Amino acid sequence: MALAHSPDGTSPHAPVAAPGHGHELALTAPRRAPAPPATELAAVVVNFCQWQNTARLVRQLRRSAVVRTGTAQIQIIDNGSPAHPLASRVARLRGVSVRRYDANLGFAAAVNRGCRQSTGPWVLLLNPDITVPDGFLDDVLGRAARGDLPADVGVIGFRLLNRDGSPQPSTGPFPSLGRTLAGLCLPRARRKCHVNRRTVESPVEWATGGCLLVRRECFEQLNGLDESFFLYYEDVDFCRRAAANGWQVWFDPALQVTHHWPLHARRVPPPLRLVTRHALLTYTRRHWSGWQARLLSSAVWLEAGVRQLWAKVRGESDAARCFDQMRRLVSDVAAGRQQEAAERIRFAASFLHPIAAEQDGRTE
Repeated sequence: MALAHSPDGTSPHAPVAAPGHGHELALTAPRRAPAPPATELAAVVVNFCQWQNTARLVRQLRRSAVVRTGTAQIQIIDNGSPAHPLASRVARLRGVSVRRYDANLGFAAAVNRGCRQSTGPWVLLLNPDITVPDGFLDDVLGRAARGDLPADVGVIGFRLLNRDGSPQPSTGPFPSLGRTLAGLCLPRARRKCHVNRRTVESPVEWATGGCLLVRRECFEQLNGLDESFFLYYEDVDFCRRAAANGWQVWFDPALQVTHHWPLHARRVPPPLRLVTRHALLTYTRRHWSGWQARLLSSAVWLEAGVRQLWAKVRGESDAARCFDQMRRLVSDVAAGRQQEAAERIRFAASFLHPIAAEQDGRTE
């Protein structure tokens, strides 16, 4: 696989921020109604090279009464995407705020900024490649504000559907060594999470961050998502920490959305594979015993070596270089060399622009 150019011929090397860094870019301030009512819900969307999808989702979200009345707000965080005319158009919409950064902060860091720059007792995390029905935010707030919801429910996941209307895996048990290794024998769609076929609200161990409602009190107690995760597994980690701090995680099938491009439905080029493996290794160091984390590290190191050799045989020098970085990443994470690991993530993330842009405009 060649990494040098995006589909439109531009360089894919977008700036990638060091952890905790990245400068905000000026944008036209959104129009705001005078003296709006108190915000009860903030919808946070992290955009990366998907302005068409993001703009479409914003249009759908604004078909909710709570946005028109100011009870809900929409917060867009742009993670260092190239300039796009839709950015300023979206920023001028009432009830919408856009914050752009000049570098890719990573998903967790961008979510944290979006949540902290918004208000209200509830935060809804949404991927740009989500389709929601009219009045969706009205229904979300209605589910959150009902009197029978226990005060210790801190996280709620909703039902996700595939493009063809079939149920999509969206919840699951916490990853363990046995489940992770056994998952290698399963289709990609079933390795990390499962289809939840329950028809009533029920506790789950974790729910995907593609459409996740979080009580702000829970979010603030946990200090948001762990920014050690650049992309993937931050939702699993957050739910695990929430449970450890006495919060319940629920699955609510009453509301459903369409998620067009989950990871298991897309190709996984070498840079993206490096990022996902970093997320898995980071999770194992946080939550598994030492020997289990070391065993998985060895398996990932071996995987990277095999893929690197195969890439060389096929004459794919860029892919071989990426898998070499993945092998080195395994050693850095195992040794706790966070700065070196961050450098390798920045290397991989600099090639994510064309990968993300492939899905833009394809949520019709």
